[in-house]
Amino acid sequence: MTTRKDKIVFQKQVRQYHEHCCVPKCTASSKYNGLLSFHGFPSDPELRRRWLVSIRRDKFTVTPHSKVCSLHFTPDQLIQPKTAGGRRMLNKGAVPVLFPWNNYDHNYCSVPEPAGLDMAVSENAKLKEEIEALRKQIEELKIQSTFLQGFAGSDDDIRFYT
Repeated sequence: MTTRKDKIVFQKQVRQYHEHCCVPKCTASSKYNGLLSFHGFPSDPELRRRWLVSIRRDKFTVTPHSKVCSLHFTPDQLIQPKTAGGRRMLNKGAVPVLFPWNNYDHNYCSVPEPAGLDMAVSENAKLKEEIEALRKQIEELKIQSTFLQGFAGSDDDIRFYT
């Protein structure tokens, strides 16, 4: 994640697949925000029905890939992981309640946890170093290419220098 003049820009996450929130008007994706958690629909039919009513998707067909992001749950409904690599879970019976239509404005630019920021900054620094090394290689190859092009016009020059 980088900050540019009061605007937070999330870095693209490196994963094979990305999860998306199925709540209408929510554009949350794990592609650009690895700090959000995405939760599958409960298997209990009554709780699942409450989720569908709450997210205003009464006629929605739930699949194993249907997810609701953590932005729609109150902090007391979320169980924080005990380890850095752990998953954020939901309390039993949790129902998403935070939506634009009930006057809750998503704060997509909220500041993530410091550990997540440290990891993003570290990753960003590594990528900058790699970019700089690649730029140097390109410059060296340009110089070599220009040098060799001087010999391409004359067989006598090639014989003289070899």
